[in-house]
Amino acid sequence: MKLLLLNGPNLNLLGTREPETYGYQTLDDIVAELTHEASLHSASLSAFQSNHEGELIDQIQQAQRDEVSGIIFNPGGLTHSSIALRDAIAGVSIPTVEVHLSNIHAREAFRHTSYIAGVSLGQICGFGPKGYALALDALISFLAHK
Repeated sequence: MKLLLLNGPNLNLLGTREPETYGYQTLDDIVAELTHEASLHSASLSAFQSNHEGELIDQIQQAQRDEVSGIIFNPGGLTHSSIALRDAIAGVSIPTVEVHLSNIHAREAFRHTSYIAGVSLGQICGFGPKGYALALDALISFLAHK
């Protein structure tokens, strides 16, 4: 089973960017832990981060060509503004779990709307880096029973 972990703008700064909100773990730490966890389920995990919307769209479209089984996606700030990312996910029909480190529903009002949620299996937010592991578990479970 091939899985893709996508991370959007500013997530490359994890560990140093507003650690009181996003924690002290780096994105590399999260990717390493998730890659290991995926391997325990006989799944391979590739990871990609970009600050550019078009590059994320390209990765989503490439995932379909690569026959990726599922996507874990933290779109960062693009969650609240990118119809193009929403359309890319809808267009490839790959099961996707949306992840956020903070609880976007308990933050500023503009963060309460997600364009991604409506085309995702579900949304996990507010559990810090643990949210990625929860998303992996949910995605693998869904794919196993599909």
